[in-house]
Amino acid sequence: MGIGTLAHTVGHLPLKELTAKLSGRGIDFVQLALSKAISDYDLSLGKLSPALANHIGEQFHRAGVRIGVLGCYINPIHPDPQQRRYEIDRFKEHLRYARDFGTSIVATETGDLTTYLAEDANGYEAKGWSILKQTVEELAEEAERWGVHIGLEPVVTHTLSSTEKMAQILAEVPSSTLGVVFDPVNLIPPTVVEPRDQEAFLDHAFATFGSRIVLTHLKDYVVDNGRKNEIESGKGIFETASFLAKLHSNKPGVDISLERLQDHTIEETFSYVRSLL
Repeated sequence: MGIGTLAHTVGHLPLKELTAKLSGRGIDFVQLALSKAISDYDLSLGKLSPALANHIGEQFHRAGVRIGVLGCYINPIHPDPQQRRYEIDRFKEHLRYARDFGTSIVATETGDLTTYLAEDANGYEAKGWSILKQTVEELAEEAERWGVHIGLEPVVTHTLSSTEKMAQILAEVPSSTLGVVFDPVNLIPPTVVEPRDQEAFLDHAFATFGSRIVLTHLKDYVVDNGRKNEIESGKGIFETASFLAKLHSNKPGVDISLERLQDHTIEETFSYVRSLL
């Protein structure tokens, strides 16, 4: 299993400075959100090219760090159709150039569950779902053209708010390009705190969509007054060792991206996770 993190964990920096700060620290790969990580190139919509993507990929390769996934976290159900079109086009551009960066996965979340609540108190979930499905269908068609994967990340407060919703989108958009970015802490409800309940949640998730996982995220959490607070791995109540064992059984070798890190906590947290593998 490759252990990585978000490239911008070490800052928003010029490309060569960024890769230098990531090099030699035991980081197998990064999740690269271009605009959050690289400061010395204009990477807005329409600016990418095969040569630029190759150049960026080569700098990471020279630093001994693989680009495991492009993070293009759009809002696929944005209520402004013009803004939504812009974000869809940006994601499609990432899909076209993903392999030039050296990866085959582009990942996104799916927009807030309550996006249309003020507009339609009774039907807001259905409306959000309908727009999400339309967007995912369009993105899947583009991904199929380029032979790359779309990583959809379910989050308990987003349109893909549950294990069942994740299964539903995979069923309703039957494209083999769709995969799951499984962040158990993002998906687990704040009511799930006891180890046995966490085990049941994880078992259900792996049974439901385990075969479609293309990437995992890993962090920890605590619950304070019913509110879930996310922290770095090993500092909270999440059953990390059990999750990693189940992950190895279901998807041996899948990449694990560590989140909620700071530059100065990378080595400590990587060491903790590797000790559990």
